[in-house]
Amino acid sequence: MATKKVGSAGRFGSRYGKTIRVKIAEIEKRQRGTHVCPYCSKQQVRRVSLGIYECRKCRAKFTGRAYTLA
Repeated sequence: MATKKVGSAGRFGSRYGKTIRVKIAEIEKRQRGTHVCPYCSKQQVRRVSLGIYECRKCRAKFTGRAYTLA
C-alpha cells in the first residue's frame, strides 16, 4: 500500500526511517518514468532492466546508468 508522503516506498511501512523511504521513492519515480531518446529526441524511452533502455518510438536499444538515463 503506497502512502501520499513516500509513494511506492510505502511498502516498507515504518521501517528504515522516513528520509530513506523518501529518497527511494524519488529514485523509483525517475527510473520508472520516461526519458528523452538520444536518437529520435522523443520522450519515449523506458527502462527495460538494470542499465538497459529502449525507445518505444524508434525501437533503439541502448545502455545508460542503472536508475536513470544519464
